[in-house]
Amino acid sequence: MPPVGPEWATMGGMGSTVGDNIRRHREALGLTQPQLAREACRASGLPPDALSKHDVYRYETGRRTPREWLPALATALGTSAESLKEPARPRIAPPAPLPALHRATGEELGANIRELNRRLIALDNELHGLPIAESAARAFKTVYRRLGEGVGEAHERDVQSAAAELAEIAGWACYNEGRPHASRRFSQEALHLARLSGDEGIELLTLQNLALLAGSTGRPGEELSIVRGVLDRGSLDPRVEAMFRAREGQGLLRAGDSARSVQSFLRARALLQEAPPEASPPWSWWVSDREIDRQQGRALNYTGQWDASVPILHSASDDERGAHVGYGLTSQVWLLDSLLALRAWTDAENVAGELAPAITEISSRVTLAHLDRVTSRELCGAPVDLRDTLEHIRTSMAEDPYAF
Repeated sequence: MPPVGPEWATMGGMGSTVGDNIRRHREALGLTQPQLAREACRASGLPPDALSKHDVYRYETGRRTPREWLPALATALGTSAESLKEPARPRIAPPAPLPALHRATGEELGANIRELNRRLIALDNELHGLPIAESAARAFKTVYRRLGEGVGEAHERDVQSAAAELAEIAGWACYNEGRPHASRRFSQEALHLARLSGDEGIELLTLQNLALLAGSTGRPGEELSIVRGVLDRGSLDPRVEAMFRAREGQGLLRAGDSARSVQSFLRARALLQEAPPEASPPWSWWVSDREIDRQQGRALNYTGQWDASVPILHSASDDERGAHVGYGLTSQVWLLDSLLALRAWTDAENVAGELAPAITEISSRVTLAHLDRVTSRELCGAPVDLRDTLEHIRTSMAEDPYAF
């Protein structure tokens, strides 16, 4: 085998680039990892067990860098070592246009709605949440009319199920836009359609949204009633149950039952350990330890338990701890609120400084309303630098988004 040459000293963090290229070339040739290992051994003139399938796996996942094995791997893959070091050029292609919902045939309609739903969800979670409420609402109105006219018995359930998801998305987006009454209307229609079509997943997600809406509009009793109605069913997927246990924890805390709230959040976290993402419903992708922290921290902040909320909200603000969601910055907004309430000026200034550059990317009216309330606090004794940062945030929120 050739010695390690000086060019590797400058390779730095290219392990994942090399690994991605090895995997891409291997799959294009139809080779398995054991087959590639044997071919690399043959190319290097070494015994067939000198390189194992486990080594190839580690190279492809970036856990190890092939270094001395790279030339042999390149030969086995029919390429050069240098090409394996080069980042692959992404091929950018626009998404296929969706046929207009008002023209789609009954057979096409369900699939078209689902593809629209997928794109709306992606937009809702880009940056800090792009505004989708109007698009979702307008699309649902078209689908609602189509359902009223009839789409054919053979396709009715499929269209109802897809429409239920679209209404659920519109309901969530209206909530995020600060339109609680519209949110409730769309969510109730989503619930109706989900039950008609037998789509239990969208039914459960919509019930979660309705519980969220109840809690955020000062109705913790209704929030708990919705949650308990679901939990009493039993036989829930652990990740789905964790979602409702967290919602239960918030409702209990708002109702003044701190001890039972703690138990609900503990149960939610324990359930997540039983629920690998790949074994859970795809729509529950956003339910993570970070999400549980976000919900508990928010509830503690809301009920004035500032000290208890701070470490949990710090954890919820950690980008490494769970899936990115468009509303994720709310954790930092509530954390800032708690720190200001505790007069922890230095920490508050650090959090405010992290938030400030992102303000122009936030479109959620709910988040902006919370932030406006937080930054408008009376802050007797706060340092000048902190006051200046908060004023900068307020100014940024007041700016015309179409002016620069």
